[in-house]
Amino acid sequence: MKVVLFCGGRGLRLREHSEAVPKPMVRIGYRPILWHVMRYYAHYGHRDFILCLGYRGDAIKDYFLHYDEAVSNDFVLSEGGRRVELLGSDIADWRITFADTGLDTTIGERLRRVRHLLEGEDMFLANYGDTLTDAPLDRLVDEFRADDATAALLSVRPAYSFHVVDLGERGRVMALRDVASAGLRVNGGSYIFRPGIFDTLASGDDLVDAPFAQLASRSMLAAYPYDGFWMSLDTLKDLEILERLEDRDAAPWAVWRRQRAADVGA
Repeated sequence: MKVVLFCGGRGLRLREHSEAVPKPMVRIGYRPILWHVMRYYAHYGHRDFILCLGYRGDAIKDYFLHYDEAVSNDFVLSEGGRRVELLGSDIADWRITFADTGLDTTIGERLRRVRHLLEGEDMFLANYGDTLTDAPLDRLVDEFRADDATAALLSVRPAYSFHVVDLGERGRVMALRDVASAGLRVNGGSYIFRPGIFDTLASGDDLVDAPFAQLASRSMLAAYPYDGFWMSLDTLKDLEILERLEDRDAAPWAVWRRQRAADVGA
């Protein structure tokens, strides 16, 4: 199944990083977060990617044009450094389409501009290039395939705890409830679509506002609640958390490492 990744944003809340590189290229460990997102999808067998480029798309192209497999795989060096024999591979079986979708384009419009690259697909996946999770993608795809919804989103708990304020008369606070007790969920930015999504998108639309409202009114938008790991890279605090997890080799989103460890243990 093809995977559409929206990689055109400026990442203004990560200004000190994103002025030099686009937000999807901000590094978690020695790989950009975009690579981590793609590696997650590749683990589940989805290796045909469409990158919707915008701000500093050249940096994303340059990274993959000069990709070095030896950085994240074991290898044997011989002949005085002239020969490198890889013992593993990350992207050898990936197919990546780089599509310039405009500098300040909305997410919905970026999706419209790659519609021709999705012809013949009965379903496809989509995500922002800066959101990580360990959600069981194979099970979610199976559930969507058995449904008749046009679109589905991952529904998650907010990454940070905050309080919901219940107001009464004259602005008096009636209660303060934390996110957990309030039962709030947010859109996790991970999607599964059928081609019917394009029927809801007008020129210049954002993806979520009008299109999703239209689908929800017709009961054609599904949500899959997930309470495992999920985090979007929006702030420097997020970056610090993700880097700390990666440095401790405790990154929940790295489902491919758990599989590798299980294979070795077997």
